[in-house]
Amino acid sequence: MATTSVTIRMDENLKRQVEVLFEDMGLNMTTAITLFAKAVVKQGKIPFEITADPFWNEINQARLAKSIAKLEAGKGKPHELLEVDDD
Repeated sequence: MATTSVTIRMDENLKRQVEVLFEDMGLNMTTAITLFAKAVVKQGKIPFEITADPFWNEINQARLAKSIAKLEAGKGKPHELLEVDDD
């Protein structure tokens, strides 16, 4: 089977971290990326869920902008942010 080279850019610290983990799994970067690519082709999708932080969605940002405008207009009252434990 013919092979080809693929060049990617990645944060240096992230690369070091992932290389350590791959090594613990008995893999190198090439093997791990090849496994990922094969899973994508086999499943026809990214083989794990990718989600965005809901804070940044359009509806939430519009609601926040409206609330800020009310506060700046002297309507409503500010409150403390609540810390939520994700555990």
